[in-house]
Amino acid sequence: MSDETHETQDAQGSSAEEGGEDSTPTAGVDNLPKTIWWEDGKVRMIDQSRLPLVGDVLECDNYAAVCWAIKGMAVRGAPALGVAAALAVALWVEHQATYINDPSEFFGGLEEVVAEIKATRPTAVNLHWGAERMRHVANSLEGNELADIRAALMKEAFEIVEEDEARNRMIGKHGAELLEANSKVLTHCNAGSLATAFFGTALGVIFTAFDEGKIEHVWVDETRPVLQGARLTTWELMTAGVPCALVTDSMAGFLMGSGAVDAVIVGADRIAANGDVANKIGTYSLAILAHEHGIPFYVAAPTSTIDLLISDGSEIEIEHRDPDEVTGITWSGVYEPADPVATQAFEALTAAGQFELEMQRGHKMLVSRKGGAYQIDGWARFAPIGVPVLNPAFDVTPAKYVTAIITERGVARPDYEMSLAVLSMGSKGIHELNLS
Repeated sequence: MSDETHETQDAQGSSAEEGGEDSTPTAGVDNLPKTIWWEDGKVRMIDQSRLPLVGDVLECDNYAAVCWAIKGMAVRGAPALGVAAALAVALWVEHQATYINDPSEFFGGLEEVVAEIKATRPTAVNLHWGAERMRHVANSLEGNELADIRAALMKEAFEIVEEDEARNRMIGKHGAELLEANSKVLTHCNAGSLATAFFGTALGVIFTAFDEGKIEHVWVDETRPVLQGARLTTWELMTAGVPCALVTDSMAGFLMGSGAVDAVIVGADRIAANGDVANKIGTYSLAILAHEHGIPFYVAAPTSTIDLLISDGSEIEIEHRDPDEVTGITWSGVYEPADPVATQAFEALTAAGQFELEMQRGHKMLVSRKGGAYQIDGWARFAPIGVPVLNPAFDVTPAKYVTAIITERGVARPDYEMSLAVLSMGSKGIHELNLS
């Protein structure tokens, strides 16, 4: 990864440096930056691990850097991971594989790269889908000139980026049709523009419905333990001008019981053939609450998220993450010294590069230079040292609790085995996952 980063937006969501073409304005969504794009032979992406108080663009000039960003959740969200996987392969093609002249070496290297990308995170099928779609393109052209194969791979990666926004806007259109006027919606985690190349899935539905005058209010679950709702979804909604309020995850039942929720809309990381849905931890609880209160529970996701190769949710591998996400809180900020004494102190701390400050009880702080200011990244513990931790990143919601699954091809309803299969027909890449 390049050492260079660029500040993109402040906490108020002012316009950011972005790549790609301008999007059609919808509910102020044009004020949001692109999430991930290709520019000048590099992959650029918003560093979501530091939003909303710090906005940086990461520049990746090799596929390993993209893998690092995926593991660290600098880029996250199922559709965005599919795009990241394709662009990671494109980086390998553009830089590492440019001078490979032996076909066996090229295809062997591609297999290794695809395997490494797929191993970064196990639950989101779009990550596998993006990498496998690229691999299938290369394998389908085996025997052709390597220059032609490289060109086809680059073209495919760019098409995946462009297709993502188009899919999301169709998801928004189909989903908005399900909502009544003056709807009060609850959402969980972040399935917005930041979770895609641009526009969003669950938030894409909300953005479109708001543009049509159907959204009165959005309740945003904070989404423990990484707080994607608190950090990312609220930032997107406020930037787009959609009325919202942040709530803790445990408040959902209270809100539903008091009549403050008309619909729940979430995204998905993998959908089994029978309609079972893997999504951010806490989704299962919301689905049961919505069912108990007679509230529709909608899942918004592209057909690339549907995995017809697994029969039900029991076959979905659940990612378990670092206990530090549960036992403490990570925060980021930029400090601008107000006087020469403070400047001298921070200059001394960072003279040799990033300075790591170890504090009592396991608290940590990193200080590094950022132009004329200083980047501060901290982790503060609030749980006892040594406490055992269970940290599954996802759970599986049984299909019986899902009212409908909104895709770019239309809305699937029970019987999901039939409706999902029909919607998936012809979806580019969905039947290619096991092809070689």
